[in-house]
Amino acid sequence: MMMNFDEHKPIYLQISDSICEKILNDEYAEDERIPSIREMGAQLGVNPNTVMRSYDYLKSLDIIYDRRGVGFFASPDAKKRVKGMYKKEFMETELLAIAKKIALLEIGLDEFIEKLKTVKNIE
Repeated sequence: MMMNFDEHKPIYLQISDSICEKILNDEYAEDERIPSIREMGAQLGVNPNTVMRSYDYLKSLDIIYDRRGVGFFASPDAKKRVKGMYKKEFMETELLAIAKKIALLEIGLDEFIEKLKTVKNIE
């Protein structure tokens, strides 16, 4: 399960994003054990210190927690926390870029909403 890393973003953040995506996709269930630092390092082909940095970062966000001698676990409200974090990031960066492009191309709000509905049956 080697990852293809983006040279423009720190590896520990890319690992953190990967773990967050697995939480959102229910691959790592809340209150269930996630791979150990060594296991994750071996799976991804990275130094365990890099994985530890990812885990420390996710612990600081209360997305994961550790039980001494047992391992690391997804927090009870990990999915909610990840969604909140990603939503904030989307609203502050990606949505702003989309809004600028909509204005630049003079796409009407009604036209945009109609197209959006066809993309994924959103109502």
